[in-house]
Amino acid sequence: MSPKWQLAAAGLLYAGCVASALGVVVSQYESRQAFAQLQQLNKARDRLNVEWGRLLLEQSTWATHGYIEKRAREELHMELPKQKRMVVVSQ
Repeated sequence: MSPKWQLAAAGLLYAGCVASALGVVVSQYESRQAFAQLQQLNKARDRLNVEWGRLLLEQSTWATHGYIEKRAREELHMELPKQKRMVVVSQ
């Protein structure tokens, strides 16, 4: 090979190395960005799971007979009828 070709080949190899290094830098940057986004999404998922558990607990509390009876008495002023006013219907 002539010195011109050797110089051109060395220049191409150098340019390839620089391009490869830039590719690594860009890839690493994108990887870090994706990881940061993943961490944020994991935190959001955890917050939503905690809220979901709290809402399930609240729902189960509202569905208890005691809670419903208390709300009926306090807000709707409902009472159980007297024993003599009750009628039992059977088939």
